[in-house]
Amino acid sequence: MNHAHPPRTIDVPPIRERTLQLLRPSVRAVMGRRWDVRLHGLEQVPAGPHIVASNHLGLMDGPLLAAYHPHAVHALTKQEMFHGVPGLVLRAAGQVSLDRWSADPGAIKACIRILRDGGVVGVYPEGGRGAGEFTQIRAGAAYLALVTGAPVVPLAVFGTRDPGGDTNSRPRRGAPIDFVYGAPVRIEPVAFPRTQEQIRRSTVFLHEALCAHLDAARALTGRELPGPLPTESPSATASTKEHIDD
Repeated sequence: MNHAHPPRTIDVPPIRERTLQLLRPSVRAVMGRRWDVRLHGLEQVPAGPHIVASNHLGLMDGPLLAAYHPHAVHALTKQEMFHGVPGLVLRAAGQVSLDRWSADPGAIKACIRILRDGGVVGVYPEGGRGAGEFTQIRAGAAYLALVTGAPVVPLAVFGTRDPGGDTNSRPRRGAPIDFVYGAPVRIEPVAFPRTQEQIRRSTVFLHEALCAHLDAARALTGRELPGPLPTESPSATASTKEHIDD
């Protein structure tokens, strides 16, 4: 894909994934000894660039996605995680720092660069950990699809937080964890300039697809989500300032 097309990514440094590829097998082995991780629908995951749009229950969602997805994933990760040793690991593993509370064109352009280079981006469109019901979503995943034409792969996660567990809790040892992939959602790419109405319509379309996939994943696994966090964090703003076609 052309990095000169708006939004321009020709000057965005490419994100390396060598460290992530080296870490994935050992991390997967450690997690596999602690939990019963079950993957469903892997045949739905395309070989080329794509966006993984997952519900978000708890702390372990990101590490499990990074370890178990068929391809190396560069996930949008809240900037608060990029401090100390965890921050060093996240940067080395090619994860993308995101300011969830204000416009962050740098993060969005980094994701567009990854997709244009043939990579995989992970997005938690709910904007934070919670019940994982896809009750509301932000527009970031739909915007990335509008710009790049990359398909969005729905992912429904069950078991990464036990009922009543707080935002940083881990599932009990031996707990079953299910990752259920759905059929890719394709959003027709739109050339510059993209309008807020186009982004809104694409977000609504994707939202409906994610909710339908979650229902199908429940039926497939017979599992339910853990419910809301004991104390919900302030809901993420519904407005999206990711329209950065400059």
